[in-house]
This record gives sequence, structure tokens and C-alpha cells, in this order.
Amino acid sequence: MTLLQSKDGIQFFTFEHGRDYQQVQFKFLDAVESMDPNNIVALLQLNPYHIDSLLQLSDVCRIQEDQEMARDLIERAMYSFECAFHPLFSLTSGTSRLDYLRPENRAFYLALYKHMMFLEKRGCPRTALEYCKLILSLDPDSDPLCMLLLIDFLTLRSREYQSLLQLHQDWEEHRNLSQLPNFAFSTALCHFHLSQQEDVDPEESDKERHKADQLLQNALIMFPGVLIPLLDLCTVQPDPTVTSHAFFGPKSQIGQPPALAELTALYVGRTHTLWREAAVMLWLEESVKEVLRRVDAKDPLVEDCQNKRKQRYQSAPRNIHRHVLLSEIKEATSSLPLEVTSQPVMGFDPLPPLDSVMSYTRPESSWKRSYHTCLNDGIFPPKTPGLP
Repeated sequence: MTLLQSKDGIQFFTFEHGRDYQQVQFKFLDAVESMDPNNIVALLQLNPYHIDSLLQLSDVCRIQEDQEMARDLIERAMYSFECAFHPLFSLTSGTSRLDYLRPENRAFYLALYKHMMFLEKRGCPRTALEYCKLILSLDPDSDPLCMLLLIDFLTLRSREYQSLLQLHQDWEEHRNLSQLPNFAFSTALCHFHLSQQEDVDPEESDKERHKADQLLQNALIMFPGVLIPLLDLCTVQPDPTVTSHAFFGPKSQIGQPPALAELTALYVGRTHTLWREAAVMLWLEESVKEVLRRVDAKDPLVEDCQNKRKQRYQSAPRNIHRHVLLSEIKEATSSLPLEVTSQPVMGFDPLPPLDSVMSYTRPESSWKRSYHTCLNDGIFPPKTPGLP
């Protein structure tokens, strides 16, 4: 790791690949192109701390349901990175930055992300939340893995309600967090849980409940396409008056812009378990009835939100697509656009930025060189090794 520059108290670092490591990286890319995981295993036997090989093989183990080996490989990758840290690089200060445009840095983001998800699945949401904050702090402006789509879920799982509300308050002005379905619904859920706490003063509890009601109604008016899929995953049969109403009916699903459909499917697929509590479901039911009353009464907010949905959410940025791919939530991945699903996605570098900063390039393989030489000379292309 090298320190690139220090500016306004922020330090910018990058990982670098030495000449020997570059040669191993080229062999790894050849192994990936062979489509045979055994070639990656063979490469790791010779180079047990090659990071991209560890990441790729971890995915293979996870798909084969060998969760323990998958976790061990990610932890080995984390150790490999830790050995390369610059003395000034800090994981806790929030002032260290890594540019995702550099391919050497991306593996660190992905290793942290995969480690975080293993922690969450093992029932350690509070620790996973700290890793989520760490990933966000490495590039908070670009947020290349879109951690803002996940941080609310981990905060709710950790019952850190005040910290999520504080984040929303601090970042709303410059990041428009309320335009994301996950923040619109999760902030309402935070206020509801605060109103239910036993040690809260009754007056404060009523104030929190009123705020929760207001925020949930606004979220349902802004994102009506969330309700029916959410109830389906919670195995709750909605009232016929709700399903037959044009506002929440099938039209609300079909009429969603592409990017909004992606965000909605991601939120519902990830957080539906948080809505299964009886008290939460009862609160949701009351709010839905009030929203339908406001819709029928021609509340001006309804039309205003409808216009906003039409103007925004036409296409999602690349980092949201990348987050959906990494999340592996089937409800969301099925809503990805064709330009994403039609291209090959590599586990060690999903959807790389289109403006990557390359510090070195992969040499053309000897077989490709001979093939192109023969083509240029008008000679019949040589046979592929191993094929008749």
C-alpha cells in the first residue's frame, strides 16, 4: 500500500501489485478464462495468499454450500491485505480513502463486503454494521458498493435506531436519502420501535408514534409498489379493499420505472423479516387504511409523488447494479436491466467501472499472438491446444 496524497486531513492510499504478483495475476486471469475451478485451486497451492484467487474460490465454495471454507478463504484474503497496510492507513479514523477506480483496490472492498455478509448470516449484525460503515468510509462520495442501500437494514437489526436517524438527518441535505425506498421506510420503522420502548416517557412515546405514522404514510404514498410484494413475502393476505384499489393494485407494480422497481425489489427482499412482528404489521395495516383515505380525498401529495416517480428512477447508476449483484437477492437480481444480465459477471470484480485507472496491463497470451500473426500473414489459424 502506498500513500498517494494528503488533502484537508484526508489521506488517499492505493494498493500496488509488485512484478511477481502481476505474473500471478496474469495466471489467475488465464485460470478464470479456462472456466475450471481446479486451475484456481492449483494456483492457490503455489500462491496461497493471492487475493483474487481467494475471492473467486470462496464464491465457488459458497455455491457448493461449503460455508466454513468460503469464510476461511475470505479471512485469509483479509489477512493478506492487513500485511500490506501502510503505517498511516487507519480503519477507524474515517479519514483514509481508497479509489475504487483502481483494480488493485477493488478486491479490498469485496473482501470486506463478503466478510460483512458472513458476519450478518452468523447472527452478528452489530459487527457487520461496523464493517458496513468502514466500507462506506473508504469512498463516501462515490459509494462504489452502494452501502447506503444496506446500512439501514444492519442498523435496524442491531437496534441502533438513533444512529440511523442521525445519519439520515446529517446526510439528507446533500444525498437525498429520502428518495431511496429503504431509508423512507426504515426511518419510519425506527420511530415506531422508539415509541414501543418501555422506558420511554408516555408523551415522548406518543410523539415518536405520530412521527412514525407520518413517515410511513409518506413512504407508502411515494413508493406504493412496496406494499403488496412486502405482504407476499411476509405471508400476509392483504385486505380485498387494498388489492382492488388502483393505488396499491397490480398497476402500482407494472407502472414503476425500471430503477425504482430494482430498488423496491431489493428493499423488500432484504428487509421483509423486519416487518413480520405482529405489532409492526398492525401498525402497517392502520397506515395503509389512512393512505387509501388520503388518496380518495385527492391529497395533493399523492399527485406530487406520482410526478416525482415519473421524472426520477428511469435508470439506476452502475454502483446500484453492482450492489444488487453482490446482494444475490433473487427478487432484485431478476429486475436488473438486460445490459447488465447479458454480460459476464466475474466474482472477483463485478461490473468494473467504465473509467478504471489501470496501472499495468495484461500481456497478450502467446497463443493469441500466434493466432493473430497467422491471420495477418494469411496463414490458416493454428489449432487450439487439446482440440483436433
